[in-house]
Amino acid sequence: MIRTTLLALTLAVPAQAEISLSLPLGAQTETIVVDHTCTDERDLSVRYITDTDQSLALLSPHGSERLFVAVIAGSGVRYVSGEWEWWSKGNEGTLTNLHTRMAPLPCEANED
Repeated sequence: MIRTTLLALTLAVPAQAEISLSLPLGAQTETIVVDHTCTDERDLSVRYITDTDQSLALLSPHGSERLFVAVIAGSGVRYVSGEWEWWSKGNEGTLTNLHTRMAPLPCEANED
């Protein structure tokens, strides 16, 4: 009985642990934040991190911040994180949950 309880506690702790990620930023790295308003009245802030070798985006599609990685796209920049897709082009972006097949959520960058 004690072993079962200890095993359950051991397995539960990592699920609650916070993960921190550190990325080396080179001289060519640029970080910008763009605030968007979506058609459902949601405010969505996107932090873009670009370098000569990679492009990342940090955003919170459903409350918790997620790391999105740029992948090949025909037009604009397509970022993915698990079941989420953020596709941006110019001042517009579209957020989609590919798992639930939700309708794409159009968002537009706010004017500064």
